[in-house]
Amino acid sequence: MKKTLTTNQGAPVSDDQNSLTVSNNGPVVIQDVHLIEKLAHFNRERIPERVVHAKGAGAGGYFEVTKDVTKYTKAKFLSEVGKRTEVFARFSTVGGEKGSADAERDPRGFAVKFYTEEGNYDLVGNNTPVFFIRDPLKFPDFIHTQKRNPGTNLKDANMFWDFLSLTPESLHQVTILFSDRGTPRSFRNMNGYGSHTYKWYNNDGEIFWIKYHFKTDQGIQNLTREEAEHMKGTDPDHATRDLSNAIKKGEFPSWTLQVQIMPAKDAEKYRFDVFDVTKVWPHGDYPPMDIGKMVLNRNPANYFAEVEQAAFSPGNFVTGIGASPDKMLQGRLFAYHDAHRYRLGPNYLLLPVNQPKGVKVNNYQRDGYMRVDGNEGDAPNYYPNSFGGPEPDVKAAEPAFEVSGKVARQPYTHPNSDFVQPGNLYRHVMTDMDREHLIGNIVTHLCNANKEIQLRQTKIFYKADPKYGQRVADGLGITL
Repeated sequence: MKKTLTTNQGAPVSDDQNSLTVSNNGPVVIQDVHLIEKLAHFNRERIPERVVHAKGAGAGGYFEVTKDVTKYTKAKFLSEVGKRTEVFARFSTVGGEKGSADAERDPRGFAVKFYTEEGNYDLVGNNTPVFFIRDPLKFPDFIHTQKRNPGTNLKDANMFWDFLSLTPESLHQVTILFSDRGTPRSFRNMNGYGSHTYKWYNNDGEIFWIKYHFKTDQGIQNLTREEAEHMKGTDPDHATRDLSNAIKKGEFPSWTLQVQIMPAKDAEKYRFDVFDVTKVWPHGDYPPMDIGKMVLNRNPANYFAEVEQAAFSPGNFVTGIGASPDKMLQGRLFAYHDAHRYRLGPNYLLLPVNQPKGVKVNNYQRDGYMRVDGNEGDAPNYYPNSFGGPEPDVKAAEPAFEVSGKVARQPYTHPNSDFVQPGNLYRHVMTDMDREHLIGNIVTHLCNANKEIQLRQTKIFYKADPKYGQRVADGLGITL
């Protein structure tokens, strides 16, 4: 039996090919409500593009616990080996627009929503373990430099490198970005990281600092600069296509989740600032431990409904997991929810992809645009009340921790240099081929900036490692 075409109100449509007109040739009459509704809805089909992470691909699946971590956290979804939790993951490019190519040199977003029995837990990171800046006050300026020149509307190497060369803390991430890791072969062939330091706490109130690492089980594969340039021209959606096709064929991508665990007391004396997102914890100090596996086995039925409207926030925690004093993380706790409220509306958590699935939401928030449920009927919309409304649960409280010091706009003063870890990465982690590709990738991009900016940035490379800086200088034809 054929379905009958209807208006949004459910009324049957008699003709969807011809507008209501005066005679055969028109004009069109305004009483054609089907035409007006169709055009008005079409005008509103595009919601605002994400300012960052605009282009993305996603898939559903599950996370399974493989190691007992209950002595570190009381999060219920991590409470027993073998326990599975439904997830939805979104991968993205960071700086480009929605129509940009998947092979652009850019960090890749790596966001996972866990639909736990205590509510949704979001782990929102990138494919790199560090970031460009450590203070959220710099974030809008940084992103502006990754976008388009306000005068020409073109990508601008001067903007890009001017900011980075005036922000030396960016060097660690810059070194990773301009290696071949800046152009992953596919979303399946890259790692994901929480990047920030997070807090775990157990039933005894003990606190541990945590770093998350999703290690791809498909193996790391990257594109060279030349391969990426070719891919941008031949298949700009190659990574999106690859993820979808792999799942269709039953080749379900998976990642092993590892954590680095630091007892809270260690942070005070550790050689690096554990809350600085431009730094890593060397694995020799805190070895990563396998704790679970994520498998993606379901493609979205509708891209807009699931991938475009999926809203992740590092502020979505569950009992047993919390934030750290990391300045960038603290800024993100506000910014992500606020971005979703602007882009999707105040009731964006009612959208199916964002709704908690393991627990019923009980609160006193009401009304607003696009309230699509019963708006809690005649239940009280205030607390405290005498009518059986939901009440706080003291068992959900985080253990207290002390803070002290003067409130001021204070410069970063940790004694460990911003150049130590990038230098170690260049000298001890990269192979000769890695270093050769890194220098070529930097020179090819930095050569488009002014000589003054080239010189300033090259001196920063030199501080990390003299050979690093000299090779870039030689490639640019400048004298240090």
